[in-house]
Amino acid sequence: MTQPDFANGADAEEARPDTDEEYLVVRNDEEQYSIWRADRELPAGWYPEGMRGGRQACLDHIGVIWTDMRPLSLRRRLAGADA
Repeated sequence: MTQPDFANGADAEEARPDTDEEYLVVRNDEEQYSIWRADRELPAGWYPEGMRGGRQACLDHIGVIWTDMRPLSLRRRLAGADA
């Protein structure tokens, strides 16, 4: 699965933080978040989360909503062990 992130999916050499490029906040099935340039097709397994805007605004949004960095499958497995 392609891992979208600023360094890989957004082509770091093309990305310029001082421009008005739009990004999407994206999420995968493991509830991991990243950003993706809005003008590019999302890779398989990644879905728009709902936030669209400048790079820093999207990163700030991820900082607020992604409070548990563990993949969903691990959280579920650990929750089952506590039962």
